[in-house]
Amino acid sequence: MADHQEATVTLPSAPASVSTARRYVTDVLSEWGLPDDPEAVDAVRLIVSELATNAVQHTRGQSPTFTVDLRLDRGEELRIGVTDSHPCHPRRMPAAVQRDNGRGLVIIRCLTAEHGGRLCVTPTADGGKTVWIRLPWTPPVG
Repeated sequence: MADHQEATVTLPSAPASVSTARRYVTDVLSEWGLPDDPEAVDAVRLIVSELATNAVQHTRGQSPTFTVDLRLDRGEELRIGVTDSHPCHPRRMPAAVQRDNGRGLVIIRCLTAEHGGRLCVTPTADGGKTVWIRLPWTPPVG
């Protein structure tokens, strides 16, 4: 396995792109050798879905595209980032009983922490942001 692997895709900021992003990440991770933990793989799929959904829903049309970056370092850490050009950083929304949305970031944080990772947000040079998750990566043995 290479010491460092990267993959990137840029998609239109549209609802249909969420499933495309999820499939892209799953395909790339399959090429890189998915971990033996199916629960961790499912968590990554859900995290990507939530990150992509946030990029589509919360940019309010101010980001025509979003980019998904995957980085695997030394087979030890997987980083997934979703970048959009909207200037507002994600924030935790109050969990009002009557709201059907606003819990994506909470889901992402919980799943990431549950699998030994962390979440961070970094600004981009053009005024947007990237929401990153970092997860330990244990490739399959054999």
